[in-house]
Amino acid sequence: MSPTTLPTGLEHGHVTFLGAGPGDPGLLTLRAVEALANADVLVAEHDVLDVVRKHARQGVAEVHTDGGPSADSHPGTGTPQLAVVDGSSTTAGVPAVRDAAHLVMEAARGGRRVVRAVSGDPGLDAYAAEEMLACAGAGVPFEVVPGVAAAVGVPAYAGVPLRDAEGADVRFVDARTASDRCWTEVGASDGTVVVSTTLDSVGAAAGELVSAGRKPDTPMTVTVAGTTTRQRTWTATLGTIAQTLKQAKVLPSPEGGRPVIAVVGERSAAAQRDQLSWFESKPLFGWKVLVPRTKEQAASLSDQLRSYGAVPHEVPTIAVEPPRTPQQMERAVKGLVTGRYEWIAFTSVNAVKAVREKFEEYGLDARAFAGIKVAAVGEQTANALIAFGVKPDLVPSGEQSAAGLLEDWPPYDPVFDPIDRVFLPRADIATETLVAGLIELGWEVDDVTAYRTVRASPPPAETREAIKGGGFDAVLFTSSSTVRNLVGIAGKPHNVTVIACIGPATAKTAEEHGLRVDVMAPEPSVHKLAEALADFGLRRRAAALEAGDAVTRPSERRPGARRRRSTT
Repeated sequence: MSPTTLPTGLEHGHVTFLGAGPGDPGLLTLRAVEALANADVLVAEHDVLDVVRKHARQGVAEVHTDGGPSADSHPGTGTPQLAVVDGSSTTAGVPAVRDAAHLVMEAARGGRRVVRAVSGDPGLDAYAAEEMLACAGAGVPFEVVPGVAAAVGVPAYAGVPLRDAEGADVRFVDARTASDRCWTEVGASDGTVVVSTTLDSVGAAAGELVSAGRKPDTPMTVTVAGTTTRQRTWTATLGTIAQTLKQAKVLPSPEGGRPVIAVVGERSAAAQRDQLSWFESKPLFGWKVLVPRTKEQAASLSDQLRSYGAVPHEVPTIAVEPPRTPQQMERAVKGLVTGRYEWIAFTSVNAVKAVREKFEEYGLDARAFAGIKVAAVGEQTANALIAFGVKPDLVPSGEQSAAGLLEDWPPYDPVFDPIDRVFLPRADIATETLVAGLIELGWEVDDVTAYRTVRASPPPAETREAIKGGGFDAVLFTSSSTVRNLVGIAGKPHNVTVIACIGPATAKTAEEHGLRVDVMAPEPSVHKLAEALADFGLRRRAAALEAGDAVTRPSERRPGARRRRSTT
């Protein structure tokens, strides 16, 4: 039964036991996303909540099973708080099942739809059976949404297929609870063994397998933080893995208790991982990239960077404020309704937002654009208009800029154009390129200040320190103002940071501020800029491999970075 059809008046509610996968939010199933969208309450550990909460509806309450606050809800929702019992106690890495079951039962009271999200798969990675039995005993209906198990998903992301063409036997072992009999059975087998353990227990697990009959030279891979951009994999043998981890300076370490997936076996393709490691070999894998834009502006750019393996970090460098005098904007919007304009041209998302807010102030909606031609520069601006209910009539076919828009803009023709005027809502610091070009094409232009741009507040101290101290691997500058504003509010990026600029003017500004420009976009597009950075990363990786050097991120070149680096 779909969550959308579940009865909501049941005294005991309904519980969905949901597998959140091993860490990559993209591995959530469609069924999981549907369940999350209909949940009243999310019950999970903090790290699992980070994976699933983006798919939850506004107002969902969050209950943490690993201690912390009693309950949270999405900001500003006013969702009632839920009583929570501390579920932080564990034994040998096994969750405190009784406490978690109690949390689920409490959350389900009053007819609530509860999603109990667990890492990996509920049946293989989590100890959810007892919670399910508790629901069954209390008459609470429940369902199970499987997830990608860590023992399956992590090797796939590490480039270690578990079976070859001959269909080798595969055994799964949880080293935290495995008995002597279990080790003896897998040791006697020649199949692939997938071991769930912790970083500081890998050597002990390898020793158990050797004692049980496996040869010390049997290939072994160990992956930590699998399926995330913090993933790291080591390849060795049962006999050498402990020394390999020691030489990599990850043991002993405060991170030694972190869970890992180890794959053991002649047929596990561990020896071919160099060719099969598709995830860790992404051009910007693990790079922390500073994007000096708001989250809304950077959405598609950040998604593109993630596809290259990067970890984008958005830092707004400008803030948007209303114009000092609103009368000009008010007259233009009234003229829009009364038929004063033939065209309206939007050059930014902020311009769309400013006009939309003014419409809402007057009780207008997208129908006020009837009979008016609409132009938009850029995909994000066009999408903002579509979200408003307006489909642009003109978007540049080439360069997404004012110049590109002018290339496609038709000249004024008194025969076909009953009105010769264009409404151009823009920022107070916008250039005159578009205005001059439209006038040259025969149009009259009402160049209206729709919003003001001011320097944003400084980012948190931690971010400022990372910028100046080399904590970022790269920064993308999309305009000269982003260079000036970022340096003004946060300081100059460290000299190990790769500087990528959208064009010559931006690069010149960066150099004037003492920055070395490493990457330039082939054309003025944020997506071409991201592509250029990915190409730079790919060449850098290839050069390191050709020289026989370890592949490192730029931030790892700064003094002391390797001493401070975590295991991931």
